[in-house]
Amino acid sequence: MNAKYYKHTLQFKRPSGTSRGILKTKETWFIVIFDGLKKGVGECGILRTLSIDDRPDYEDKLKWVCDNIHLGVTALWESLIEFPSIQFGVEMAFKSLESTSPFILYPSAFTERQSHILINGLIWMGDKEFMHQQIEDKLKEGFTCIKMKIGAIDFETELSLLSYIRSQFSSSTIELRVDANGAFTPKDALDKLKYLSEYDLHSIEQPIHQGQHKEMARLCKETPLPIALDEELIGVFYKADKIKMLETIQPQYIILKPSLIGGFKGTKEWIDLAESLGIHWWVTSALESNIGLNAIAQYTYTLDNKMPQGLGTGGLYTNNFDCPLKVVHGNLMYDTQKDWKINYLK
Repeated sequence: MNAKYYKHTLQFKRPSGTSRGILKTKETWFIVIFDGLKKGVGECGILRTLSIDDRPDYEDKLKWVCDNIHLGVTALWESLIEFPSIQFGVEMAFKSLESTSPFILYPSAFTERQSHILINGLIWMGDKEFMHQQIEDKLKEGFTCIKMKIGAIDFETELSLLSYIRSQFSSSTIELRVDANGAFTPKDALDKLKYLSEYDLHSIEQPIHQGQHKEMARLCKETPLPIALDEELIGVFYKADKIKMLETIQPQYIILKPSLIGGFKGTKEWIDLAESLGIHWWVTSALESNIGLNAIAQYTYTLDNKMPQGLGTGGLYTNNFDCPLKVVHGNLMYDTQKDWKINYLK
């Protein structure tokens, strides 16, 4: 058994805005394991300034993994505790290697085209006209759940966009989520949450910057709309710390991004802890290529969570990989008639 890694820089079709800045590219790496005639592929991707493993020694660690691939998935995963995106890639690569097809990691009704995954339509930040056009497009495409990133433009403008959606569709027709990416301050957050609650929102993700547990706990207790923790989960490696954080903050939801929290194993641990405390959850991709998105989608389907998931980001790039995943009327589906096109397995 041996392994290699390859870097691939994904290019956004259009610069995409968050409260942390404008995204033009996304770096990702692929670990490919070779064992006789069998091959397995896993994706290790980071989000600059957000991933806890956005470190100068990232590629050194990838090389170490390839040099020590014989240790197996369990030993490697444990050794990579501070590199959650590589944990995810290693898990995926071994799961791919063990499967009858490199890209069918979790066979199910989803991969057999008999079922689908309900997803949200994502509205990126930009000027009012751009965001309004995205909203129109998502509604025409049949999405019943819209997630809008907020916090980078004028708050009143963002409220007007939400007002526009609500003037056309009630909360029973269109579910609205917003994601602040930590853009509010502890001082102004509660007032802004009160304004946002007037639009019958499902939830708001990460209203204030992560790490302010006392302030976040206060917000979750006093909020007029449910709060979902996102960035707050990043860099919390150990079970005892996860329990302490969830018990302290007591959020209504947590959002799980396998690339940022230790892959499938890390995701399952967060789910078990959250459910033990009565906290709800859903799964979201972290702008992976279609290879990583495919793995996350297949895993997510096995979790049987009926809420809209955040898995519709595969069409963002000019140089993504052709794959069977497609979005139809707000659902992610697997087209068994379409083949993968990827050179890394040749």
